[in-house]
Amino acid sequence: MKIASVADIKAHFSAYLRSAERAPVVVTRAGKPVGVLLAIDDEEELERLVLAYSPRLRTLLNAARQRIRAGAGIRHEDLWQEFERGNESPRHSGPHSKTV
Repeated sequence: MKIASVADIKAHFSAYLRSAERAPVVVTRAGKPVGVLLAIDDEEELERLVLAYSPRLRTLLNAARQRIRAGAGIRHEDLWQEFERGNESPRHSGPHSKTV
């Protein structure tokens, strides 16, 4: 893994992009890490990376985890059974309905 300043990255951007294909390059400003250059292999990898840092997705996942902890989830097997029966979405009716 390489470490380089913003100024050095700006001056030699192409070279650091090539370096990122071998290992991440940590970008620093005033000696402190502020970013990372990462190589990606395909669009799927890019999508996973972007989603991993999506505040909206993190909010949705945290809310789902809280519902599951509160007992308001649906078992994995039940979800797939409903899916296979052709339901467009899991149960959403009634006060005791379970959601994913």
